[in-house]
Amino acid sequence: MKLYLDNCCFNRPFDDQSQIRIRLESEAKLKIQEEIRAGSFQLAWSYILDYENSKNPFQERKIRISGWRKYAFQNIDESVELLKIANSLNQMGLHKLDSLHIACGVQSNCDYFLTTDDKILKRGDQISYIRVTDPIAFIKEVLS
Repeated sequence: MKLYLDNCCFNRPFDDQSQIRIRLESEAKLKIQEEIRAGSFQLAWSYILDYENSKNPFQERKIRISGWRKYAFQNIDESVELLKIANSLNQMGLHKLDSLHIACGVQSNCDYFLTTDDKILKRGDQISYIRVTDPIAFIKEVLS
């Protein structure tokens, strides 16, 4: 099974863990990463992940997130087709970077796009290209 995790998802364990939702999403995301390392899932990476991560002001986070690139089965670069998909997602009301992330997941033929971004999750059912969900729902659906 192929997965694309967006930057919000990669950053979740670094967020304030005092909120139960954040703590649960972090644990679920860490379990997913464990399964990626074990070879149970394939991870897709993209130029947008590299770009967004390069803007991270926290050096330790930036290094730890970029370390996941080595586990990727594929690294997606910009293409005309990717930009067409991103543009159609952007017209649905998604932000440009979010649209590009989702388009990268689509271009890499991922089964799931994992995010903790509520704006993306609210539109998830409208996105026909790829299954959009959060780490907790993914764990419940796939690993239960």
